[in-house]
Amino acid sequence: MKRIISLILVAVMAVALLASCGETTTTTGAKYALVTKAAGNAYNEKEAEGFKAAMEAAGLTSSDYIIRHPEQATVEAQIAVINSLISQGVKSIAIAANDPNALSSVLADAKAKGIKILTLDSDVAPADRLTFCNQAGVQQVAQALIDAVLDLTGGEGDYAILSATSQATNQNAWIDAMKAIAAADSAKYGKLNLVEVAYGDDEPQKSTDQTQALLQKYPDLKVICAPTTVGVAAAAKVLQDKKSTVKLTGLGLPSEMAEYIGNDADHSCPYMFLWNPIDLGKLAAYASIALVDGKITGAVGDKFEAGNMENSPYTLTAVEGTNASEIILGAPFKFDPSNIGEWKSVY
Repeated sequence: MKRIISLILVAVMAVALLASCGETTTTTGAKYALVTKAAGNAYNEKEAEGFKAAMEAAGLTSSDYIIRHPEQATVEAQIAVINSLISQGVKSIAIAANDPNALSSVLADAKAKGIKILTLDSDVAPADRLTFCNQAGVQQVAQALIDAVLDLTGGEGDYAILSATSQATNQNAWIDAMKAIAAADSAKYGKLNLVEVAYGDDEPQKSTDQTQALLQKYPDLKVICAPTTVGVAAAAKVLQDKKSTVKLTGLGLPSEMAEYIGNDADHSCPYMFLWNPIDLGKLAAYASIALVDGKITGAVGDKFEAGNMENSPYTLTAVEGTNASEIILGAPFKFDPSNIGEWKSVY
């Protein structure tokens, strides 16, 4: 009996060792980490794809980096992931934040362990990170969106904004800038009427429900602007299924929006904008490597090579009104019927 028990214990230990070895290739000993907003978000998955590609292009293997998708798009879920990464001893964490301030304490814990913190897509408080990989300048995005609203409304009338969460740093910044641009030029934008900023929490069903609510509440609505890939896809389907005359613009993935892009009554979205989330993930990877290697510190004016990316070497520029730095990927790109077919198979 003792021999049988001993054999069982040996077998259990062997299984545990195999499991441990399997995990080593993806977690233990990794230097670089990426934390997205949530699992199941196609945009986040493309960012992760780019992060992985850049790491491999830099000669690293899967044992050198970790990609984590929190179960939900909440601060609590991200905090749990970051705590796990701290315990694993990573050297850097690049995070797309679900809240600009609520991660401050856990990021302070990470920094105390010597972990380099940077953000991408959605920022935290500047004091909580070294630099921000920004998909496009706030003013660039806001200008593109408010001008699209102006165009699609015919220069006047009601429009609504369908955002992600009320705490989303990037979307709040774009929306605030849209409002500021419109207020500063009443001769151009003065006949536009923003009726509501609704929040779909980057959940397809809630974004669908919010779109339907906007249609019910505002019978004179002309345009919905959704600066979120989840929200714009959900709104596009609602409007197209209902054969609504309300038009849509915003920020979307070409692969998810191709069937909705068109200039006729059968399509809900004449055009939209985005950048390449794959490239944004690559940028975060190269910036992570540069920070860990000490080639940059996060200071304004720092420069680093980013593989064969179009704008390499990148320069860290100042965030307006602060001493903090950011890295601008590039200007937003317009997707319309002339090019959507080409881009829908890319991302």
